[in-house]
Amino acid sequence: MIRIAKSSDAKAIANIYNYYIANTVVTFEEDAISSAEVNCRISEIASMELPWLVAEDGGEIIGYAYASQWHGRCAYRFSVEITVYLSHLSTSQGWGTRLYENLFSDLKKKSIHVVIGGVALPNTVSIALHEKFGMEKVAHFKEVGFKFNRWVDVGYWQGKLNA
Repeated sequence: MIRIAKSSDAKAIANIYNYYIANTVVTFEEDAISSAEVNCRISEIASMELPWLVAEDGGEIIGYAYASQWHGRCAYRFSVEITVYLSHLSTSQGWGTRLYENLFSDLKKKSIHVVIGGVALPNTVSIALHEKFGMEKVAHFKEVGFKFNRWVDVGYWQGKLNA
């Protein structure tokens, strides 16, 4: 089931995200976040009238996706940055696709024109997910992140939702 995130989901979301913080370079955060911080982030997204969705399987939160402002200037109001994370135990089961299908549907209803996804490279699974939705690579920044004692490139994929 895919649904809107609630404050009671914050602990599960933090647990999913903290795994990636501690074990991967897919996020450039380096310190674990609390459920209180997740609640603040969910509230911030809600205040922008953008969706934060969770995937629930058997009563357990196993993933989430949300959209945030691309940039603060008014002319960017029809462009968003998208994010998706799955429990490391729930990957390769189609949940990322279902989350993005629902997220993109919600964003289309809000007249969002462009979605942009940043991907720490290399990450063939994330690239495949973005390209599955017709997104194209539009930028590649070399060595812009430094985590776990190594430099990390970031690519950006862009797609149009509303012509």
